[in-house]
Amino acid sequence: MTKPIVEKRDAPLILSMPHVGREVPDHVASQLTGKALELGDTDWWIDRLYDFGEELGATVVRATASRYVIDVNRDPSGASLYPGQATTGLCPTTDFDGVSLYRNGSGPDDEEIDRHRRPWHAAYHEALAAEIARLRSLYPRVVLYDCHSIRSHVPRLFDGELPVFNIGTNGGASCAPEVEAIVTSACADAEPDGYDHVVNGRFRGGWITRHYGDPENGVHAVQMELAQRAYLTEEAPPWNFDPAKAEQLRAVLKPMLHRLSVWATRA
Repeated sequence: MTKPIVEKRDAPLILSMPHVGREVPDHVASQLTGKALELGDTDWWIDRLYDFGEELGATVVRATASRYVIDVNRDPSGASLYPGQATTGLCPTTDFDGVSLYRNGSGPDDEEIDRHRRPWHAAYHEALAAEIARLRSLYPRVVLYDCHSIRSHVPRLFDGELPVFNIGTNGGASCAPEVEAIVTSACADAEPDGYDHVVNGRFRGGWITRHYGDPENGVHAVQMELAQRAYLTEEAPPWNFDPAKAEQLRAVLKPMLHRLSVWATRA
C-alpha cells in the first residue's frame, strides 16, 4: 500500500500522523541494515494513543510507508528544516543516532529518491490538502494537529532529556495565538502530574506544520512531539505500549483537542 489511510469525519480538526507507517518495499528493505529494519525511529503507537479521534469527530490521515523510505514531513525539495543542526532528510541515510541505515553506507541516489517522492510523499500531501479543503468548506477555521513522538534521549539531536510535550508552531507563524495558548495551557496544567513542556524548542514544527499553517486563511497548524517515555516502555525494542501511562496522557490530550475543535467552530 502506498496511499495514506484517511478516516474522514466532520469536526474542524485533522490529526496528521506522518511517521506511524511501517511498510518498506522489498527493493528498499534489501538495502537496509538489520538494525534499520527494526524501524527504530517510528512514531510508535501514535495511532493507538490518539484513537479517541473518532469520538471527537476528527479526520485522521496516516502514512503507511516507513519514514526510512521517505519522510513525508520533510520539504520535498530536500531542503533542511533545521539548517546547521543535526536532522534526517527526505530519504534518510542515517537514523537519529547518526548510524547508517544502508548496507552500502550511502543510500538512495537522486533517481531513486524521485521515484519515492511520487507514490508516498505526494500521495500523503494530496490527501491532507484535500481534507483541509473539505473541512474549510464547512468551517471558518480548521486545526491541523501533527502527531509525533520520539525517544526521550537522543544525544545527536538534543541535550539531556526531552520534555514530555514539545509544541511547535514555527515561532507562532503557523497558527493563531489562541491555538498556541490552548495547547500550552493544557500542557502547563499537567505539570503537577509530572509532565513538562516547551514551546518552539528543539522541535518548531516540520514541513507539514510550516507548509499548511496559514492562519490568515483559516488553517491553524501545530505540531506535538511527545517524549515516548510518557506512553511507552522505551528502554529497548519493541517499544511496548503502556496502557496505564497512555490513559494518563490521553487525559491531557483529549480535552485539549476538544477545546481546539470547539474554538475552530466559532466564526
